[in-house]
Amino acid sequence: MHIFDDLDRRLIGALREDGRAPLSKLALLLGVSRQTVESRLTRLLDSGAVLGFTIRVRQDAEDDAVRAIMMIEVVGKSTTAVIRSLRGLPELQSLHSTNGAWDLVAEIRAASLQDFDRILRHVRETPGVQNSETSLLLSSV
Repeated sequence: MHIFDDLDRRLIGALREDGRAPLSKLALLLGVSRQTVESRLTRLLDSGAVLGFTIRVRQDAEDDAVRAIMMIEVVGKSTTAVIRSLRGLPELQSLHSTNGAWDLVAEIRAASLQDFDRILRHVRETPGVQNSETSLLLSSV
């Protein structure tokens, strides 16, 4: 398991803002050398702490996307393992811990109902997930 330090967190934060940023721009932003950014990024990828890169699309750019909010209940103390497993799903736009009856809240965006069904099945079959409730987002008001 990778232990994140401040530089790792800042690098990941910068990549969340712009996953296509060149190493030189990241180095300048973080105040370190290009080689430091490259070695940190390689280490994060090799350790599995960073699973890949994606883009963010304006919500109205994908009118046909299926969007939903999923509330997830986790068994015992398996929250960390569940989070690690779910973070690799590109359809999960965001994942949050919460209080109350549910342990996690996920925002899902899928290209079709078939993809949405696949994601729901994947989440529900994830070891440590005990229960879930999903609500489709019909329109923004």
